[in-house]
Amino acid sequence: MNTAPPIDVLLVGAGLANSLIAIRLRSLRPNLRIVMIEARPAADDAHTWCLFETDLADADRAWVRPMLDHHWDGYDVAFPDLRRTLSTGYGCLTSRTLAREVERLLGADMRYGCTVAAMDATSVTLADQEQMEASLVIDGRGAHRSDAVSLAWQKFVGLELRLSAQHGLVRPIVMDATVPQRDGYRFIYVLPLSTDTLLIEDTRYSAGADLDQDDLSDEVLSYAAAQGWVVDSVLRRESGVLPITLGGDPDRYWSEIAEPTARSGLRALLFHPVTGYSLPEAIGLASAIAAAPALSTPAIETMVRGRSDALWRRNGYLRLLNRMMFKAAEPGERYRVLQRFYHLPQPLVERFYAGRLTWGDRLRILSGKPPVPVHKALGAVRLKEDRPHG
Repeated sequence: MNTAPPIDVLLVGAGLANSLIAIRLRSLRPNLRIVMIEARPAADDAHTWCLFETDLADADRAWVRPMLDHHWDGYDVAFPDLRRTLSTGYGCLTSRTLAREVERLLGADMRYGCTVAAMDATSVTLADQEQMEASLVIDGRGAHRSDAVSLAWQKFVGLELRLSAQHGLVRPIVMDATVPQRDGYRFIYVLPLSTDTLLIEDTRYSAGADLDQDDLSDEVLSYAAAQGWVVDSVLRRESGVLPITLGGDPDRYWSEIAEPTARSGLRALLFHPVTGYSLPEAIGLASAIAAAPALSTPAIETMVRGRSDALWRRNGYLRLLNRMMFKAAEPGERYRVLQRFYHLPQPLVERFYAGRLTWGDRLRILSGKPPVPVHKALGAVRLKEDRPHG
């Protein structure tokens, strides 16, 4: 006889967004039974998510910052004609830390190796025919690929390297675009994890999603050697292909998802359209769900859709900037768009990453001589927002 208490919240997928939802719900509503199921056989440590401190509301910063694996009081950028240090706080969270916290909080209710066969608003049927019922079902299994949304891609391979000596970095290098430009806009990203350990990523903003992991891994090692860093060992490798939105029809996108569940994370289009960063939106969603008066699938789905639609409307200008970068700039010249942007005042840069640009900011970004040919820039502006672009 099954004497387990009923499930209040069933989280499908153990990714970033659902994990943060579990953590925030457990903190604010400890009497709920929360079950998370994941298709993988076990947690892995292959992901690092980052944010700028100014991306978060004060209340969210308070509960998230103690969870971060690392935090720095600034970051550097480098371009062929610009080197700059910004004092904006920057932090990272790893999937290893996130999984450990979820496993600690949920215990046996964190279940791996669960393949979903069917799902509706109040139940999930697994491949072995086990059925699980809950008042709230949230689908966080990653992006739903659809031609309703026009995308380019930010793709990367990162190596965590232990060096034979101290590297000397005191803060991250968020963009080093002084490297040769290949496969679109290319830059190197470096996180100093300890005095002799670095995470170095080779990142490309590209029209295609193909990722040659071995080639980019070799480029990471070449970059390390060029800095004079001698690698003692490669501790791990991570990679990703993140969506960069150019335009689309969100109503059609949502109509294509058949399961009548609530969504979270990339599946709900909750990410920054230029950077692909999803951690700030996942944190905000977790807080909103934990504070919701009704934890039912219809109520949370309505709330999530409202947040997603509001974010889509607010980010129309950022998608325009993406179209200018991908449609108006030659691949080898795209770095000029970011190089020009990083000449702007730090508060504006912070508002850009937080998705809170003012009308004055928008005019400031596009004022002066554009870093792309004028006729191509005007063509990118004229591309219709509601139609995917080839």
